[in-house]
Amino acid sequence: MLFRSTGWDGRIETAIGGPEPGDADGSFEAARFYRPQGLAMDGDVLYIADTENHLVRAANLVTRQVSRIAGTGRQGRWGDPGGRADETPFSSPWDLALHGRLLFVAMAGVHQVWLVDLDRELAIPYAGSGREARVDGSVEDAAFAQPSGLARDRGSLYVADGESNIIREVALPPVNQVKTLAGGDLFDFGDADGIGDAVRLQHPLGVSCAAGKVFIADTYNHRLKVMDPATRRVRSFAGTGEPGHRDGPAREAQFYEPGGLCATEQTIFVADTNNHAIRAIGLADGAVRTLTIC
Repeated sequence: MLFRSTGWDGRIETAIGGPEPGDADGSFEAARFYRPQGLAMDGDVLYIADTENHLVRAANLVTRQVSRIAGTGRQGRWGDPGGRADETPFSSPWDLALHGRLLFVAMAGVHQVWLVDLDRELAIPYAGSGREARVDGSVEDAAFAQPSGLARDRGSLYVADGESNIIREVALPPVNQVKTLAGGDLFDFGDADGIGDAVRLQHPLGVSCAAGKVFIADTYNHRLKVMDPATRRVRSFAGTGEPGHRDGPAREAQFYEPGGLCATEQTIFVADTNNHAIRAIGLADGAVRTLTIC
């Protein structure tokens, strides 16, 4: 089930789907999802990574209708070449990012980033060989390990490569190159600030961009971190590193496996997964507070 709030008072204005998991298109009331994760907004259309249904759905906020745009509902396997979006099986689509009319999909189940051409209604693998590894290079040769979070900023796509414990940058067409900006490797995790390969993260699941910085949900470290993509320097931004639920100054606040991020120029919104809460961090004052949802 998805909720939409348009104000700081936390009042829910729109609900999409129901309380029980399922797989159904139709009206906002009749639609059903199964563990939806990532979202991308394009005007009045909200694209949804319906993770456990292995689908990408679209919710039209004007007509209040949900429709399937990619995936068959059957879990895909590595090696699928793609084709018509509605005839191509997807595998655990985890997050989404828009670049014009191209919708990038973090396909965690096959360790790749796919794209959906919304105008031509095609879905194809874009980056990643399908091998679970940390390998940089061309989009065809690069390898990911459960890519989970996506964020686009100008000509770059930033990827939280969860199982590799790293943050990647994909230079979008016509460059089409992947490089690692920060973090360790498949079995090289931890909690350390620094530059580039000296940084240690632990299963980061979310990224978001604002003010030229990349904010990172360092999920299993129960922290938020921030990276300067030009220098590859990462520093802790919010959270003590211990799981908990405490508001206040960013460095004293506590989170419990934060998973999703949405950054604006003033505020970072955090899906604080195991606290079942939405937290907001003011970039000006560094204060963390929990939104009251009603």
